[in-house]
Amino acid sequence: MTLQTLGAALSIHQLEHNRDFLLEHGGRDLEIQDPCRVGMLEEDWTPLLATLKTNLTGHTARVGIHAPFDGYHIGSYDAFAGEFVAKRFLRTLEFIESVADALGGSRAPHMVLHSPFLFFGHPLVAHSEATGLRQQIGFIQRTLEPVLERAAKLDCTLVIENIRDTNPYALLETVKSFDSDHVRMSLDAGHAHLMHQCGGPRADQWVRQAGALLGHVHIQDNDGQLDHHWHPGQGDINWWAVLKELGRLEHKPRLILELRDHDVQKSIQWFIAHGLAQ
Repeated sequence: MTLQTLGAALSIHQLEHNRDFLLEHGGRDLEIQDPCRVGMLEEDWTPLLATLKTNLTGHTARVGIHAPFDGYHIGSYDAFAGEFVAKRFLRTLEFIESVADALGGSRAPHMVLHSPFLFFGHPLVAHSEATGLRQQIGFIQRTLEPVLERAAKLDCTLVIENIRDTNPYALLETVKSFDSDHVRMSLDAGHAHLMHQCGGPRADQWVRQAGALLGHVHIQDNDGQLDHHWHPGQGDINWWAVLKELGRLEHKPRLILELRDHDVQKSIQWFIAHGLAQ
């Protein structure tokens, strides 16, 4: 199995400590998580961008963003609520554009959004046309239409992350409905593992089912009880199976370590010791 190169989800103030790590293997993909911090989008970005530019000198890999998510439901029935959510994501895209300017050009950015699917049913019964999926996809499209239009101009891919989804079907149908290279699925392996305890598929099966529509993966582990965002190996996920499925893909999704303690180098050493990734 060819070793895959992992990237990391970090805040800008954590870049200096991880600069050498990010420059390894020709550059590791980066996901900036500052927009998730309450109030950040209303602040003056200038100091953050100066720090970003200083610490990413020589870095040439892809640089994306995690959009704010607390209360931002992309599938709301209420058009007013959807308009509010769209405005917040458009503001996040302004930050992405500022990041590109600071780095001297676009880095094929991505922006992580959270899935809206809180399907009230059995995991083996997919949220489908029979349970109102098409209508809900219509609400998602209404919310994201102006966001996608702006994202495409920035060559930014919207990646929609599984949260409490117990079946990949609804999320994959949503991605397909946009018929755009700038909308893809994001898999959080830890979230999939939590829902596997409820009867959903394992994380590696999410990879297999998503196939070419998988654009992004959050690498984090847990015990099946809580969303710990532990280091791989500290929980129960079968990483050999996950990486084997990822290795079968013809394209290379962004593989991003998203850890609660942000010690990404500790996780890399675990993957290297087990011959799974680099």
